[in-house]
Formats: sequence, structure tokens, C-alpha cells
Amino acid sequence: MSGDNGRHARRHGVVSRRAFLRRSSEISFAAAVTVTAGGVLLNASEAWALDVKGLQPQTMKTLILIARDIYPHDKVPDRFYAIAMKPYDEKAAADPATKAQIESFIAGIDGAAGKGGYAGLGWESQRVALLRGVSTSPTFETIRSGLVVSLYNQPEVWPIFGYEGESYSKGGYIKRGFDDIDWI
Repeated sequence: MSGDNGRHARRHGVVSRRAFLRRSSEISFAAAVTVTAGGVLLNASEAWALDVKGLQPQTMKTLILIARDIYPHDKVPDRFYAIAMKPYDEKAAADPATKAQIESFIAGIDGAAGKGGYAGLGWESQRVALLRGVSTSPTFETIRSGLVVSLYNQPEVWPIFGYEGESYSKGGYIKRGFDDIDWI
């Protein structure tokens, strides 16, 4: 909603379709990702599971949501964010110092979020405000910069963005429709 209609709607408690859908997807992530006693994260709606070995399952669930909040893409399923965060679990399993650092970072964010922790905050804007508050920490910067590679370097994600992969082996972009990108 824009202009006077948008201000009127916000002032009178009317929720736009876009805000409703965004809020619904945020709630569905928190509810859909289930932590099992065996250290596995399950998401029945997308049919994926992630075995957690180094971190606490709740920590991993929060890391996945943090990844989605740092680089939000409505069309990218949660399983790709889970795959992107899996290396942190593997590092934590191999290195007690890494495990302590990540667990401490997530505990701090959960504490700042209050009851229900970071994953319990219903609005993306609330979570992003918390992330802005920790954005200068080395742990946050490690997670944010690592996501650039771990999320976007998954070939299964590329079609979502219209990326066809590297072009060198195919003669480059010039003769392959370099200007056919319609999502920018």
C-alpha cells in the first residue's frame, strides 16, 4: 500500500496482503522446523531434515533463521539456508572453541530477544533490529560473509535467480544472451 491508503491502513490496523504473507511465512518457519530429541531439525512442510552434531539443535534453528534474515529471499526454501549453515555445525563438532563462540553468540541474541528467543520474535523487523545491534561483532561478520559463498554457491539455488552457471566453458556470455536477465 502506498500514499494515503497505506498510512490509513497502518493507522487503523488494516494489514496489507504483502504484510500478511510475510508474517505468515515467518511464523511458519518457527513452527515448521521441529527440533527432535536426537539432534535433528525437521521441516515437514518442505520435507527436509538436518542432523545436528556439534551445536545444540535450537542453536542451529536460530542460525538458519538468522541466515534467512540476513539474505531474505521469499523464493528460496529453508533447506538451502540449512545447507548454508551446516558448516558451522561441522566446525563446532570439530573445535570446542568454535562451538563455544557460536553458542555464546546465539545465547546473546536469544537473551536480547527476550522470552521465546530470536526464533520466537514474530516480526522480521524485530529480528533485523537485533542483528543490526550485533552487526559489528566478529561472529556476525563471519556468518554474514560466509553466507555469500555457502548460500549462493549452491547450484540448486541458481535457477531460482535465473543464473545459468559459469559461462567460460560455453564460450562466454556475449553469444549466449548475456542481456536476457529479467529479474533485475
